[in-house]
Amino acid sequence: MEFKNLRIFVEVVRHKGFTAAANALGSTQSAVSKSIRQLEEEVGSPLLDRLAQGPTVTAVGEVVYRRAQRLLAERDDLGAELDALQGLKRGVLRLGLPPLGSGVLFAPLFAKFRQLYPSVEIRLAEQGSDRLEEILRRGEIDFAASLMPIEEDLEWLELRREPLMALLPASHPLAARERLTIKDLHDSPLLLFERGFALNRVIVNSCRKAGFEPRIAALSSQTDFIVELAGAGLGVAFLPRLLDQRRPPGGPVSVLLDEPEMDWRLALVWRGGAYLSDAARAWLALTREAFRPGDDIP
Repeated sequence: MEFKNLRIFVEVVRHKGFTAAANALGSTQSAVSKSIRQLEEEVGSPLLDRLAQGPTVTAVGEVVYRRAQRLLAERDDLGAELDALQGLKRGVLRLGLPPLGSGVLFAPLFAKFRQLYPSVEIRLAEQGSDRLEEILRRGEIDFAASLMPIEEDLEWLELRREPLMALLPASHPLAARERLTIKDLHDSPLLLFERGFALNRVIVNSCRKAGFEPRIAALSSQTDFIVELAGAGLGVAFLPRLLDQRRPPGGPVSVLLDEPEMDWRLALVWRGGAYLSDAARAWLALTREAFRPGDDIP
């Protein structure tokens, strides 16, 4: 089987359609359809049910999709290992970082890595942590920054642990408190990040554990916008203390969320047993040095 056809099939399944997959691949719909037909002929069975509302994966297609992801990841590992034979004179480092906190924590590390290894290309994927773990498992990136706890199939290095701060409008009845619990917010609308952000999962699960279903006022991927909405009285937002301390004065009132199990615990994660290129190992070593236990981030 050709890797090209497997890659195209994976993209069709992932994007739930031929047109979207073609756009993602920079190809045409006819070329994508041709590759899928070739793969089906080689397998000897349909891989997709071509319905009007979009293709669905057949039972055979499910097997091919699962195996194709592994094969493509192994191919990428092979390329990285061959590149490593050239040492750090060339190579690629593929990182997945969430928007929340990455600038504060990783910008100095990027600068140092670039200074030490100027010929290594750095490719960034910026998504919420849950989405990053998905593409990490597919082998599309070497590392992802994600919130703990981490699934057992991944290896991890904890980088930072911070309590969450609840951001309340000044008029909120709890705004004068020094600390509060998630249960105290059962009557308050919440402002959360978009789906795919692991922090959302932590907050929603904690609300349900406290015995109530959260009432979500708005979702956004923009931290500044969420803070502004909280200050305007639309609801309660949440930020790690590290980031809350760096926002401009004014705006919503910050109150400590006294829920240790909800702490924002950021880790660097990678696939268990995966090959790490020289560039990836260099990044991991630099990260271990920068985030030694007990150290603080300026």
